[in-house]
Amino acid sequence: MAERRVNVGWAEGLHARPASIFVRAATATGVPVTIAKADGSPVNAASMLAVLGLGAQGGEEIVLAADAEGADVALDRLAKLVAEGLEELPETV
Repeated sequence: MAERRVNVGWAEGLHARPASIFVRAATATGVPVTIAKADGSPVNAASMLAVLGLGAQGGEEIVLAADAEGADVALDRLAKLVAEGLEELPETV
């Protein structure tokens, strides 16, 4: 199982627009990814309701995980997106 721990780079956390950006990016990877707070249970990263339900705040640590072919590349890209508070999934890491 590949895993990345990263702090949320969006000041407002994973709410509304940033959550939407993240969910679209997670879906676009084509890899089943989970997201969790550092001390919480993982949820489907491609589910808007699940991601909003985390209540992840800006600066808070989250854990991204996947166990499929291409997981490392997908997690690296998603981690960069979250850490830097980007508006879209980076083409490369």
